[in-house]
Amino acid sequence: MHTQIEINSNNQSIAAFAESINTKKHSGKLSESKAEEFLDFLQEVNQEFLQHSIVTNNLYTYWFQQGGFSLKHLRHFTVQFSVFSNQFLVAQLKKMINADSLEAMRSAKEILANEIGVVFYNKAKKKQKLNAEEIEKEGDPELVSISGSIDGGTFRFTAAHFEWLLSFAKPLGLGFGDMGKLSYATDSTKFFCEELCRIYASEDANIAAGASFAIENWAAAGFWQQLVDGLTIFKKTQVPELHLAFFTWHNRLEAQHAHSTLKELEEIFFKPNFDKEKFLIGGIAMLNALSIFWNGMFED
Repeated sequence: MHTQIEINSNNQSIAAFAESINTKKHSGKLSESKAEEFLDFLQEVNQEFLQHSIVTNNLYTYWFQQGGFSLKHLRHFTVQFSVFSNQFLVAQLKKMINADSLEAMRSAKEILANEIGVVFYNKAKKKQKLNAEEIEKEGDPELVSISGSIDGGTFRFTAAHFEWLLSFAKPLGLGFGDMGKLSYATDSTKFFCEELCRIYASEDANIAAGASFAIENWAAAGFWQQLVDGLTIFKKTQVPELHLAFFTWHNRLEAQHAHSTLKELEEIFFKPNFDKEKFLIGGIAMLNALSIFWNGMFED
């Protein structure tokens, strides 16, 4: 038997991963029963997570991609996104504290430390000298990297993701006092932030794993590119001094995250304490909360 994963064009990585599982089955590295059980679950994850409407049909980011929004609206978007960005630190800290293993704690710590300004260190990667246009597109190599580890990395205040957002917001007339606080959040933004702490950082490892998988694969499905496309148009037509590094860096980073989450899913699936139902519950609840946030932005 050769299980086929039906997949849309935005999520080819999961189809390729399914092929690798079939290869392991045929080579004897994985028993046929275990391989088929995992592939059946992967099909369910694909259907419940990757075909979720917020992944396949985000009305707000599709509208944003066209670049026709006003300065007033971009200011509103930036404030709401800054609240989410800051509150994500709270959720990530709780995720680290609630980790069920040292490995999971370190994984959460990698993300948290990078968010607050520890640049990923990769001793195998040579430092590049980029011109101003390349830095705008890829980020300053002294402050950003999409590979490596925080272990051995250097902390810099200006490498903190919130400070990148402040740099982005400055040409829009927004400053530190206008951004990041939960008191600036709309009801839908506040709900999403609360759900991040409840689900993504859950003390139940299976629920937290499902939420993490859903978040990472949503992020890698193209929403960052849609934001970059819209902001690029806005920069050309309205505010030329806009700095897009926060968005372009995340867009490059997320492309490699989705594949790593698939490998992590394979690892945890065969552990004796893995609960498929809880994993699905966590992921679906997280995507539903994302829908509240983005649909709230669309209504605004």
